[in-house]
Amino acid sequence: LQYLKPDGTLAAPLPPAVPNAEALLPLFKRMLFVRTFDGKAIALQRTGKLGTYASCLGHEATHVGIGASLRPEDVFAPSYREYGAQFARGLRPRDVLLYWGGDERGNLLTGAPAHDYPWCVPIATQCLMAAGAAMAFKLRGEARIAVATCGDGGSSKTDFYAAVNSTGAFTLPVVLCVINNGWAISVPRKAQTGAQTLAQKGIAGGLHCLQVDGNDLVAVLEALRIARERALAGDGGSVVELLTYRLSDHTTADDARRYRSAAEVQAAWRNEPLLRLRTWLTAQGAWS
Repeated sequence: LQYLKPDGTLAAPLPPAVPNAEALLPLFKRMLFVRTFDGKAIALQRTGKLGTYASCLGHEATHVGIGASLRPEDVFAPSYREYGAQFARGLRPRDVLLYWGGDERGNLLTGAPAHDYPWCVPIATQCLMAAGAAMAFKLRGEARIAVATCGDGGSSKTDFYAAVNSTGAFTLPVVLCVINNGWAISVPRKAQTGAQTLAQKGIAGGLHCLQVDGNDLVAVLEALRIARERALAGDGGSVVELLTYRLSDHTTADDARRYRSAAEVQAAWRNEPLLRLRTWLTAQGAWS
């Protein structure tokens, strides 16, 4: 699924999730805020004022789009770098800094809905948490969904497959967002799985599966709209694979130069999410 191409032109007419260019302005500003926050957090770590930090550079369209698609009553089960989604949920930036500074009180998630889950560093276990929450919604007859995020490496874990199976077996209102940034720390996507796509891992579980350009905010919003409406209609869960790229190191404890080429990273910068959206918004006269 793609609507906004890397050169900032439309690949298809705007979908129902995005009525016009002006509707994207608040989200573009949030993407800019997240990128600025991310750079500041890395600077704090480099100067000894923060512990190990997981950067989200290059992921802005994915998690800002996910956050904008959630309703207050929904449940969000993140991994550990979806700051844009959590800011949309009301989380304070200072809580992110508290957590990565070694203070567990950051996990109180002040300002965010009390039913959201805290950061999950164990890989893919949050997918099962989302499935459990969704089971509660179904038993109670509540019109709510549960959304979990994991990386491409997380989709290779048994926790992810168990969540897929539970979601399909019980027709649960779950959206499993696989943020495929090409690398599971130093393990490339091609070495992780024989599946042609990560989205199709949900087919055997009976889930709706969709691969999305995760650097295209419009496509992310539309994919989550489709998945949310399906879940609320009782049509079951979804696996949404969001193709993006990790422009930074895995964390500040990592040195990605040891396992990937500078040419690969330079090529990814030409595909990054802020540039294409800014180009299109400027052409539409919505941004100067």
